[in-house]
Amino acid sequence: MKKYDVAIIGAGAAGLAAAGRAVARGRSVVIFDMGETPARKVAAAGGGRCNFTNMAAARDKYFGGNPDFVRGALARVTPADILQWVEGHGLQAIEKAPGQLFCRSGGADIVASLMSDAMGARIITNATIDNSKFKDGNFIITSNNIEFSATSLIVATGGISFASLGVSDAGYKIAKDFGHKIIPPRPALCAIDTKTFPTQWAGISIPVHITANGRNINGDMLFTHFGIGGPAVYSASVAPATSEIRINLMPGINMDEWLREMKRSAGRKSLFTILSEHMPKQIARYFAGEPRNMADFRDTDLINIAQRINSIVIPAGQWRHHGMAAAEVTFGGVDTCDISSKTMESKIQPGLFFAGEVMDIIGDLGGYNLHWAWASGRIAGENA
Repeated sequence: MKKYDVAIIGAGAAGLAAAGRAVARGRSVVIFDMGETPARKVAAAGGGRCNFTNMAAARDKYFGGNPDFVRGALARVTPADILQWVEGHGLQAIEKAPGQLFCRSGGADIVASLMSDAMGARIITNATIDNSKFKDGNFIITSNNIEFSATSLIVATGGISFASLGVSDAGYKIAKDFGHKIIPPRPALCAIDTKTFPTQWAGISIPVHITANGRNINGDMLFTHFGIGGPAVYSASVAPATSEIRINLMPGINMDEWLREMKRSAGRKSLFTILSEHMPKQIARYFAGEPRNMADFRDTDLINIAQRINSIVIPAGQWRHHGMAAAEVTFGGVDTCDISSKTMESKIQPGLFFAGEVMDIIGDLGGYNLHWAWASGRIAGENA
């Protein structure tokens, strides 16, 4: 039986970040990954450009049963630290949106940098984790019918979203075997199924303001044949399906006041013409109804139309997350109440660590999840 200092389950962002730190400390490391190649999600992130961090990474960008869990890790591993790491590997960052840092040459170079840091670790791909147990002071991991021994075990298997990239629920099973509670996983950062909008709007994208579960979100929304998507909706999908969603199709404009002003100053124009100056014609035609000049509308009619545009309500029960297969992250996972936020070590089983999305922590859209992977992975690797 081959013995290592550290065994890591999962060769994604968190697992490789942990491996790099452990190798730098002179630890012998073995990494098991269930897919053919390491860091597949890293390579695909940000459309292949890898949104590797966000300068706004802070407690309010993270969600889960106990979002305060991230505070220590974010203080110890900052966006500036990750930017320094990227530049230290000879890569250049570009800022596509305020705070969102991407790799100029692409995600493949981020993966290559992670692999460089982990050089010396043994990586076993297409691995199955048949069994894991703690015996005589060591973790015994059985993979593909071969036993491996390690003093410490880091679980960094990620979530179970995006099945096409070869995800696994092995991390949840290992955690449960050692007595950890699993918060039931569900999709997040995904599209939403709802029949609120006409299917004829599919393919149209507009800037909106969304209120969901107490959060205010601004961004683009895409109408789809099954509901809505786009960046604003992805952020809103962090909310549970028991929440009400409110959408303002004309953020920044008080439609009530504006429409009544248009009635006074442009009474001969049709409502359709007025609306189409600020929204796609197909949507304007829907709200305008039959052709009528502004002067022909009663103020109460305009108030009603304004309400329908500025405050569309999708009640709880009339929407659902589109599905795990296309979700960017998994909400839920290993309950953080039994994990040390300082070391990422289990409070139940000494020597067992967790890193990344396998825990009940997710970040908002925009590089926050990769930052959490780097931060938690580094800390686990420094302590294992």
